[in-house]
Amino acid sequence: MSQPLLETAPAKINLTLRVLGRRADGYHDLESLVAFATLADTLQLEPGATPSLEITGPFAAACGALGDNLVLKAVSALAARVGTLKSGRFLLDKQIPVAGGVGGGSADAAAALRLLARLNTLAQDDPRLAAAALAVGADVPVCLDARPRIMRGVGEQLSEPLSLPPLPAILANPRVPLATRDVFKALVIKAGGKQALPAPPRDAGALIDYLAGQGNDLTEPAIACVAAAGDMLSALAALPQVCLARMSGSGPTCFALFSSATDARAAARLLQGRHKDWWVISTTIGGS
Repeated sequence: MSQPLLETAPAKINLTLRVLGRRADGYHDLESLVAFATLADTLQLEPGATPSLEITGPFAAACGALGDNLVLKAVSALAARVGTLKSGRFLLDKQIPVAGGVGGGSADAAAALRLLARLNTLAQDDPRLAAAALAVGADVPVCLDARPRIMRGVGEQLSEPLSLPPLPAILANPRVPLATRDVFKALVIKAGGKQALPAPPRDAGALIDYLAGQGNDLTEPAIACVAAAGDMLSALAALPQVCLARMSGSGPTCFALFSSATDARAAARLLQGRHKDWWVISTTIGGS
């Protein structure tokens, strides 16, 4: 029997997010600086005849029906583009909140595609991988090669990888799932042109100043859908030594940045003590 293959699926953090407009197909053109956290799911593939999926971990119960899982959708998308695709049994350890705005499902799908590429000896730059990724979801392409980038369009336009410093951080989620489609339904697009997002600086302090000058256009509609996200964002902004607090993606997960890992860990303990019903974790965002 072949040895299992293993991939990590890091959480995707939208450090900035701008909605540039609504497209004729109903989707929205976005521009976002994306980085990845040390928080990650783990996906294992045991080669075999029939694709299957088993999920464990603290967020396993929230994953819903297996048939809707993006891991199996990634298998189907790649199988439609690669004849006689070898697959097998996937084992997913779910550590990232579900429907939390940090791309957990997309990261899992991207990890599945990387595992299938290894099993089927496909090159990392095989165009069929990128095509399958976009077919599964708009956030999957940026997760396929999980390095900091600026993503545009619906997610299919990616900059070259960026060099970002590692940023000590905490992530917090009110344990309330929030569907991206509901956030976009509540979005009111503001008129006026927006200049292209400039390249981010490499110095940590300068990067935080840069981020402070940007924002997340989905914050208000997300809070309109889940009021607890607003309470959480305010609680993060009030933590000692915090440099910046912001929502990631379509929420409701929010992040706070700090100048040291010690400050981040202390803030995470303080926040968890005050809000025992929230999910809180210290992590690192960015790094090349």
